[in-house]
Amino acid sequence: MRFLGRNALLLAACLCMAAVSFAGSASAGPWRITEERWSASDEKAWQDFVAALGAADCWTFDACIKSPANPYRHTDPKTRFYVDCADMPYVLRAYFAWKNGLPFAWQTAMKSGDGPGTDIRYSQEGNIVVGRGAVPRTPSGVNALSVLRGLTGTVSTAMYRRNAASDDAYMFTDTYSPRLDREAIVPGTIAYDVNGHVSLVWRVEPGGRVLIFSSHPDHSLSRGFLGKEFLRTGPQLGSIFQKFRPIAVVGAKRASNGALTGGKIVGTRNAGIPDFSLEQYAGSPPGNPYAWRTSSWLWNGENMDFYTYLRARLSAGELEYRPVAELRSMMQSICFDLRSRKQAVEISVGRGIQNMTPPERLPRNIYGTDGVWELYSTPSRDARLKTAFKEMYDLVVAFIDMDAANAPRLRYDGSDLAGDLLAAWGEQNAACDISYVNSDGRTVALSIERAIARLYDLSFDPYHCVERRWGAPENSDGEESASCRDGALKTRWYKAERTLRNQIDRTYDVDMGYSISELERGPWGLRTGKGVEEGPEVDVKAYLTGLVARRDERRAEIANPFATP
Repeated sequence: MRFLGRNALLLAACLCMAAVSFAGSASAGPWRITEERWSASDEKAWQDFVAALGAADCWTFDACIKSPANPYRHTDPKTRFYVDCADMPYVLRAYFAWKNGLPFAWQTAMKSGDGPGTDIRYSQEGNIVVGRGAVPRTPSGVNALSVLRGLTGTVSTAMYRRNAASDDAYMFTDTYSPRLDREAIVPGTIAYDVNGHVSLVWRVEPGGRVLIFSSHPDHSLSRGFLGKEFLRTGPQLGSIFQKFRPIAVVGAKRASNGALTGGKIVGTRNAGIPDFSLEQYAGSPPGNPYAWRTSSWLWNGENMDFYTYLRARLSAGELEYRPVAELRSMMQSICFDLRSRKQAVEISVGRGIQNMTPPERLPRNIYGTDGVWELYSTPSRDARLKTAFKEMYDLVVAFIDMDAANAPRLRYDGSDLAGDLLAAWGEQNAACDISYVNSDGRTVALSIERAIARLYDLSFDPYHCVERRWGAPENSDGEESASCRDGALKTRWYKAERTLRNQIDRTYDVDMGYSISELERGPWGLRTGKGVEEGPEVDVKAYLTGLVARRDERRAEIANPFATP
């Protein structure tokens, strides 16, 4: 995505610096629209298409589109696809529509509900649709890649930041808010994080976990679970779940070759969509969706928080926690995140960004900007990684508490939960093979444990050496960091940014454009834009090791009560 400035209005444009680039002179096949609407079988095929791409062993959008997971790959002209997180749902949906002769339409202009002069990606009152476009219906069709190129120049996360209750007949939103159940939350559902990130659901596990994948400004692809990093808000901002609104071509004629010509695009109103619901805002039992902060989440007589309720609703049966399997799954997801981060850092290093002189100031906001920083920095990615580590830590603590209380939802038949979790931790840590190549060309081995030990040392700053990007210890040993070639200025920046690395909450509405001396002076706090003094506890292994050690001490005391302490 190329963001078109911070004005209140985002206008459609076919940019010459588009995110879909061409290799060679092959032209795209025409996009002829032959179907008036997406049928139920089309929607099911769309779900299967997204599910296959999500499950594929590919780590860029371009690689996924060219992989065996894409049944249409052999029909593509020679081209390369580059998309970021906001583009991906639109480009995939448009690509699928092209290959199946289906209609496609999109928002071309958004106006901030906050008034003029605001960044519509982070508006406090959401955005309003003020322009719409659609693929033309002509007998000869249109150049499909030109449409995809235009989308990447138009789409930003601002497109998703709209009121979920909006129901305009003409300036309708591209997406709607779905019901929270397994029939509605399916592959192809959009997961929108109001802090500036968009993912696609590619699987919902029987136990209710939602698997997602997303692209990034550096074109790498990441996969993981939907968790608390996706903030729940009121309907005016459109979090979390969205699905593409059904559309239809009306008033068109059919050419001799079967293509539809003319007519107009009509969007289905909310009342006509079977799984439309404001449940994710109104709660259960439903209340006022705009009073979302006080919503209740009651399921089968049990009060829950939203994320537990979501998982209960999406479970194939009763919500159950199998702690050892849960820990393994979370560690596997984090391993995927670390590998995706590795690719992002490699792209930055490959471009030589670490050899450039850093600007005198940080961007106005390090989480949402443009240029070199947007393409090659990782503050948002790293914040989501830290949140995943914290969520894993909190859940492990909860499992231990549930076991002590004999909680009915915990499914564990053993007698040593802490020990079994610790054993699973060791196995999954050993299975996560990750490394990086340092500035001298040597391979440095990493692991989940090493990532935790240096979590708040991982630099998001693309101007730092690769050793600092991976948090190489700078203690008296300093062997790993010795190959770093950063000079005094970059070293000073690295130390000054420590408080920003400690912060796991992404504050897109806070000014962060500080000079190095301003950053060093503080004060620090979540709303200062300078970070926080300490990050939260995330060391699962240390927690479990402590529990096992205390258990062993108690056992020893029971076995030999007269031993001298």
